Amino acid sequence: MTPPLSRRQFVQTSSAAAAGASLAVPAAARDEGDAASPGDRPVRVAVMGLGRGLSLAKTFSGLPNVTVAALCDVDAGRLNRAMKEVTALSGAAPSSATDVREVLADPSIDALLVAAPNFWHTPAALLALEAGKHVYVEKPCSHTPAEGERLEAAAKRTGLCVQHGTQRRSAPLILEGMDLVRGGEIGDVYLARGWYANGRGPVNLDAPTEPPPSLDYDLWQGPVPRAPYRAGMIPYNWHWFWDYGNGELGNNGVHALDLARWGLDAEFPDSVVCTAGRYAWDDDQQTPDTAQCAWTFPGGKQMTWEGLSCNKLGLMGDGFGVTFHGTNGSVQLTSGGYRSFDRQGKETHRSANSDFGEMEAAHAANFVAAIRADDPGLLHAPADVAHRSTLPCHLGNIAHRVGRRLTCDPATGRILHDEEASALWDREYAEGWNPARPA
Repeated sequence: MTPPLSRRQFVQTSSAAAAGASLAVPAAARDEGDAASPGDRPVRVAVMGLGRGLSLAKTFSGLPNVTVAALCDVDAGRLNRAMKEVTALSGAAPSSATDVREVLADPSIDALLVAAPNFWHTPAALLALEAGKHVYVEKPCSHTPAEGERLEAAAKRTGLCVQHGTQRRSAPLILEGMDLVRGGEIGDVYLARGWYANGRGPVNLDAPTEPPPSLDYDLWQGPVPRAPYRAGMIPYNWHWFWDYGNGELGNNGVHALDLARWGLDAEFPDSVVCTAGRYAWDDDQQTPDTAQCAWTFPGGKQMTWEGLSCNKLGLMGDGFGVTFHGTNGSVQLTSGGYRSFDRQGKETHRSANSDFGEMEAAHAANFVAAIRADDPGLLHAPADVAHRSTLPCHLGNIAHRVGRRLTCDPATGRILHDEEASALWDREYAEGWNPARPA
């Protein structure tokens, strides 16, 4: 597995990307930088999925010598709106397409930014890697554990850069807090506790009907077996249905679990339990709105996550966070900063908070730096890290769905001695879309 970055390594790889990019990368990510610049050759990126992807397009447009050269979306209205915004921002019109395979056929494209729904993340990333493109894939990197394994194997096989959209890996203040966790400041760390809270309302889908003429619904479904169109699923509520999304655990839990696993210095869990359900609303959603999950790791380490999709009162008064508990104290990572505490719970330090835009710009700059250096080892969130941090989300969902504790192989994370749970390791694909590749 790619080793975690120290603060100096982080600064060096970020500053390599940020040479001449003072508006795109936070100053804190540039101080102390002494690595040789990997060059500033032009990089041309394409963006797939223009909801979340529009934010990525704007961020990458702000990086020096980076061009958003192509936009792709299955919704013509959203594609047209994004074309206008990106053109106004960059002064040049990108090409546009409905089908990502058209974009990948363009030899001038260096990288694909995948921001389509979760069930597209790995299939699109694999198509891009096969076409010789680098990949920035939004979280979660996969829709199933098997897809995460395929993505990690494909990244290793091709030697191309695959960056996961867990932006806090590139946030200087988060890294400072993580240095306290991993550097011995709080002693031996045995527990990481993550959470997410929101105030989401009910979701009720309309009866099956014809999709709107602006939407290529067949292509929207892509790898997923076909189902009738129901208004209310698109553009966002697919998250709460198993065929398309991964619930709150995969949607926002992955950010906390990525940090938790990183701070614990843990690889694959050896057991998983998740008690979860739908309590807030009597509606059409399938995934839990409330969850308590726990993972144990070899060496006496535990990671937990609490999800409250429909109640904003999160732990410690925050909607998002991760706390690390050690023999000498604790550290809380907030959305963009940190707090530290002694063993009695008295606060000893509180940092400022990084702005999300700063984190995203630094993460994008790191991706571009790795492309220019032709070195995936520079990435802050490469494919192997992405798979290991996304897998706990999948395992938690599987434990909930089968209703029992899972035992896992700590070398691979694979489920042991449970055929029903193991059957959820992979999923069914539409004909012609199975992305299975040899490891």
